[in-house]
Order: sequence, then structure tokens, then C-alpha cells
Amino acid sequence: MDLGNPLAKSIAGEIAISSHPSVIMKKWREIFRLSQSELANAMDVSPSVISDYESGRRKSPGTHFIKKMVESLIEVDEKHGGEIARRFTLDTQSEAILNLREFTNPITASRLLTEIDGQIVNGRKARDITVKGYTVIDSIKAIVELSEEKLKELYGSTTERALIFTKVHTGRSPLIAIKVTKPKPNLVVLHGLKPNKVDKLAVRIADSEQIPLAVSAIKSEEKLIECLSRIR
Repeated sequence: MDLGNPLAKSIAGEIAISSHPSVIMKKWREIFRLSQSELANAMDVSPSVISDYESGRRKSPGTHFIKKMVESLIEVDEKHGGEIARRFTLDTQSEAILNLREFTNPITASRLLTEIDGQIVNGRKARDITVKGYTVIDSIKAIVELSEEKLKELYGSTTERALIFTKVHTGRSPLIAIKVTKPKPNLVVLHGLKPNKVDKLAVRIADSEQIPLAVSAIKSEEKLIECLSRIR
């Protein structure tokens, strides 16, 4: 399976090694915002073929089918400006992005915060919010390096995600950056702060923008990313 695009290789590899390829195939089709019919049309197959694979009625797809599917996802995205692919390649272009991931299945904010020793600062009902992915961001490098347009690309495939900022002193700068940027994340986590050390202006911004704000007490960036990687 010869795929030159790094993103295409990553998607194909995830499908090929998964014990539930049907789930991964559906996940990536939805990330690229295509219906089963649209993907089938791009692949020149019947929509029932896509439906059968995603439902598990057909056995695991072979390498040829996976290659054709992934290439079709990328090609259709390119015809629409390449927005999705750009969001997934940002983490290789900027040192500000420490980690970026989409979950196979959505989880609650409560589950994510449990994994990273997190506490809610505002919006106590936030624990039930759906989170479909996360981006771990070096806040200092992000503020220095990333334009407003690049800040939008922190969202990967969906805004229903947690933006987790490291190297945070008070939390004011990340929240100001989010305030002037659209769209907004489902959850913001400030790494390394205690709840009572979060800047009051940051909390007010989170309240006014209706963004749940939390902190993580995990000691290091490395441990933070390790704990996040355990979420399945």
C-alpha cells in the first residue's frame, strides 16, 4: 500500500491494524464530513459497500480497498480546499502543538479530566459535555508563533474537543486568544495550575464565552500526554 501523503499513511495504518476497522473507517469518513453515498461516489462503488464495511457485515477490508478509500477522502477534501487535511498536518508544522488526537468514540469531559487529574474551575455541569478529541498546546510558543488563522487549526477535525495549554502562569493569555478566535472549544484545560491560581480575568472570559474551564495537576507535559494516550 504505497501512500505518499503522511496523513493518508496514518489513516490507512490505523484502519489496517485496528481490531475494529469498521469503527475506524466510519470515524474517518465522518471526520472528512462525507456521507456514505458521497464516499461511495468518490470511490466508484455502491453505497451499500461502504455501509456493509462500516456495519461489520463485510469482513475486514483489504489493503487495496483501504488505499482507495483513504485516497478518496484526501482527494475530495482537496477539491474543497484541503481544510481537514491541513488541520491534521498542523502538528508537524508547529512546535507549539505538542499532541493532537481524535477519539474513536466521543467521551465525556469528566472522563478526560479523571485521566489527567483535572478539576473544573467554572461551569460545574461541564463534566457531561461531549469531547471528541484534544490538542495539547505549548501556550508560550502558540502565542508567539501562531496567527489567528493558525489558532483556528488547533481544532483538528472538530471544535468538540479540549484545548489543553501547558506552560501556563495564570491562564489569562490563552483565554484572551480564545476570546478573539472563532470557533470555540468545548473545554479548556490549563496544565500546572491550581484552581485558586487561575487569573480572575481568565475565569470571567470563560464565563462570558460559556467555555468550561479546568486545570490539571499532573506535574509534567510528558506525563500529561502519556495519560491522555491511555484514553480509549
